[in-house]
Amino acid sequence: MRIERIKKHKEYQINDKVDLSLIDALIAKYNGKKGNLIPILQGTQQTFGYIPNEAFVKIADETGLKLSDMYGVATFYAQFRLKPVGKYIIKVCHGTACHVQNANLITEALQEYLEVLDGETTDDRLFTLESVACLGCCSLAPAMMISDDTFAKLTGKEAVNIVKNIKIKESN
Repeated sequence: MRIERIKKHKEYQINDKVDLSLIDALIAKYNGKKGNLIPILQGTQQTFGYIPNEAFVKIADETGLKLSDMYGVATFYAQFRLKPVGKYIIKVCHGTACHVQNANLITEALQEYLEVLDGETTDDRLFTLESVACLGCCSLAPAMMISDDTFAKLTGKEAVNIVKNIKIKESN
């Protein structure tokens, strides 16, 4: 029996100073309106790229929304992020067709190259790696998306080369 070592997830230390005044207009627009929770969270995420802890506190203080309700919604819906994400979000499909075509090898190759686990962001905040249930392009399996671009019939090596090329372009 082979025992695999449990990998420790990266601890995120978010040292960004966020300018909470950027969401003042958003809060004013939705304050007191019925059903305001999701639009406020969406607008906050659009402003910062994720929802900082400080923003939750400000929203609660200024709207009367409960922190527990906001966290409940933000953690329930996959659209919301509580940590910063990379400029490029790499989505590796793990739907049935992609799984059968070894999507795990693509994810593993990218994890090794980027030195992150699934769901994590590189230290330079250039890439975030995510496994997704389906990209809806089963005939192209195994597939991944980076931003709006879809890459099909991949191997782990090909996926890493695509990411390397993006990294080279970004450094120029």
